[in-house]
Amino acid sequence: MNDLAVLIQGFFTDRLPNQRGASPQTIASYRDAVKLLLVFAAEHHSTRVDALNAGHIDAETVAAFLAHPENDRGNSVATRNARLAAIRSLFRYAAIRLPEHSLDIARVLDIPNKRTDKRIVDYLNDEQVAVLVAAPDASTWTGRRDRLIMAFMAQTGLLASETVAVRVQDVRTGASPYVECVGKGRKHRTTPLDPVLARQIEAWTAENCLPDVDPVFPAAHGGHLTRNGLWRIVVRHGEAVAGKPGMVGVPVTPHVLRHAAAMRLLHAGIDVATIAMRLGHERLDTTLIYLHADLERKQQAFDQTAPPGVPPGRYAPTPEILEFLAGRGSG
Repeated sequence: MNDLAVLIQGFFTDRLPNQRGASPQTIASYRDAVKLLLVFAAEHHSTRVDALNAGHIDAETVAAFLAHPENDRGNSVATRNARLAAIRSLFRYAAIRLPEHSLDIARVLDIPNKRTDKRIVDYLNDEQVAVLVAAPDASTWTGRRDRLIMAFMAQTGLLASETVAVRVQDVRTGASPYVECVGKGRKHRTTPLDPVLARQIEAWTAENCLPDVDPVFPAAHGGHLTRNGLWRIVVRHGEAVAGKPGMVGVPVTPHVLRHAAAMRLLHAGIDVATIAMRLGHERLDTTLIYLHADLERKQQAFDQTAPPGVPPGRYAPTPEILEFLAGRGSG
């Protein structure tokens, strides 16, 4: 094994799980980023992946890799920054193991994040969620699974990685049903389940005779769905309903379903701190994006700013004023 192979093996078998205690979701995300980097570097240097060494992964190669998905494949700046975070973590480990490459390592670690525009989040309302959930064919096994997946995500707000990791034993269907999950940073949390959804999950696991340790939402061939597999399921059904009333121009992704869960809580009057705990946000300002997206609350705040003696709401001209402006007034 060359120096790069030894480095990567140590990073994923020791550094991340043992020294940093990284979650399986983080390890999987970093693994995907490094795999893409290696494939790109092999093409960039016209060699095989197994022939790459540490010298091939220099700052120019990393910079070209980061520009490649953003410019050629249409990925977002956020995706680019997430991959850079994985590469930085690998190179900080390399600084200890490969001091002879310290100059190249320092140059890679000096690559900055790109600033991203903060945009209003997309989300589905209850009617749109109902249309989406009804899209899969309930007469098929995959259709029933897909319906349950999308209803589950829209109600719980779990991330795609958290959803595919949910096992039968993590779902409690008693008097106060809930689901347990392990989120970012290995943080355990419980999320309440709608009783109707809990009964549907119970019927689904019974139908499939799923053991307690099996995933609630298995792949068609058995075992866990991948995050990419879940993403394709949601996007495919979103495309299927794209032309239906109320769905034109509405983006549908797993994260949009997470936003739907958050906005439903917000519209129900749940405070932002509680929503943050439900979603597993470490920082409250992450949850504040939903306040910015809530036009109904903005209107309520606007209504409360009306001067004393003036009825709240938007100004509407009287018929007399409209007639005057149209030139039909008596003045």
